[in-house]
Amino acid sequence: MDAISAGAVAVIFVSRRTAEDPAGYAAAADAMDAAAAAMPGYLGVDAVRDVAGHGITVSYWRDMAAAAAWRDDAEHGRIRTLGRARWYDSYSVCVATVDRAYRWSRP
Repeated sequence: MDAISAGAVAVIFVSRRTAEDPAGYAAAADAMDAAAAAMPGYLGVDAVRDVAGHGITVSYWRDMAAAAAWRDDAEHGRIRTLGRARWYDSYSVCVATVDRAYRWSRP
């Protein structure tokens, strides 16, 4: 993951999955991960999902323009429509500007 620093944008996607079409969902999620990573201004992603289908995905972007370009990407829009029809019971999106960021990991 590229360095996340003050001024970056975090797009926080909180969702609850349906039980429908797990293979289709997995394929779409992998495709969206790859497509987002190829977008200019992409800094990285953190994601978790529990066994009940509740998930949180945070994607990080250089600035609001980069985050908006991802939102407006045509293929992302097509998958978002499929998600509403098939893969999600609900979701929310929060877009925030990073004030401070740091990471730590065990050596």
